[in-house]
Parts: sequence; structure tokens; C-alpha cells
Amino acid sequence: MPRPAASSDVAALPPPTRRGLKREEAAAYIGVGGTKFDAMVADGRMPKAKRIDGRRVWDVRALDHHFDLLPGGDDSDHNPWDE
Repeated sequence: MPRPAASSDVAALPPPTRRGLKREEAAAYIGVGGTKFDAMVADGRMPKAKRIDGRRVWDVRALDHHFDLLPGGDDSDHNPWDE
């Protein structure tokens, strides 16, 4: 039986195969730890969870959307003086 992935094993995680992710899975999916993920949810950079009965589940599509809105990923924040 495989052991659960530790935060250092995030790069080794396969892409999710289901739409709803637990908190730890959602954090790993976007490449951050649980505490940073909680802060990003609190400040609106990541979506709030959906409730399924008593469980909190994050929608992969909502995570993708919010991740796409994060700054970076292009040269808009590039400063030639930093080279």
C-alpha cells in the first residue's frame, strides 16, 4: 500500500483524477502547503470550499480559475535591473 504524499513529494503527485479535492490535495495541486493555502483562501486568492454534507471539498476547475488569475507567468513582472 503506498504511503500518503508528504509536502516534499508534491512534485511526484499525479494530476487529480476527480473533480473534488480535500484541503491537502488542493494545496498540493496548486503547489503550496496547507497553511499557505488557508491564507490564500482567506484573502480570496483561492476559492472557498464547497460543502458536501459535513466535508469541505475544493473544485479543481475553481482552483484552476483562481490559479490563472494569480500574477506572474509572463514577463509583466520582469525587471531588467534585477539581472
